[in-house]
Formats: sequence, C-alpha cells, structure tokens
Amino acid sequence: MCQISVHYATIAHMEPILRRRFGERFKSLRQASGLSQEAFADKVGFARTYMSRIETGRANVSLDAIDVLASGLGITVSELFLEL
Repeated sequence: MCQISVHYATIAHMEPILRRRFGERFKSLRQASGLSQEAFADKVGFARTYMSRIETGRANVSLDAIDVLASGLGITVSELFLEL
C-alpha cells in the first residue's frame, strides 16, 4: 500500500512538469505560425485566457482540446507531442 502512495505522489509531482512542457511546445508552434495568442484563440474558438493557461502549464488540457489545438496549427496530434 505504501508503494502505491509513493507511485501516486511521483505521478502527481510530474503532471505539472508535463503540462508546462506541453504549454511551451504549443507556444513555440503558435508563435512559429505567426499568430498572436488572441488571434489563435479566435481561430479555434477558445478564450484567450484559456490559451494563456495552456501555454503556462496551468491548464490540464483535454484530449478534445488537444485535437483542436493541433488542427488550428495545421499539424497532427502526434506532431504536437514531439520533443516533449
């Protein structure tokens, strides 16, 4: 039972790191596309504040939202996750 608790604590500790890395990757791709945060948010139908939360790793992005982000960038979901 203790081993499960340690494993869960390790996973819980790593989640913010993955969200931050995903946000950094997304931000880099968005900037490379030439769109501002606001312009991209308008393009995909998300609030600019949500885009900010994604890019800073504060949002735990759903699979559906990830698909929308990738489509908005004109890439596949797997390409969005490259180099994470």
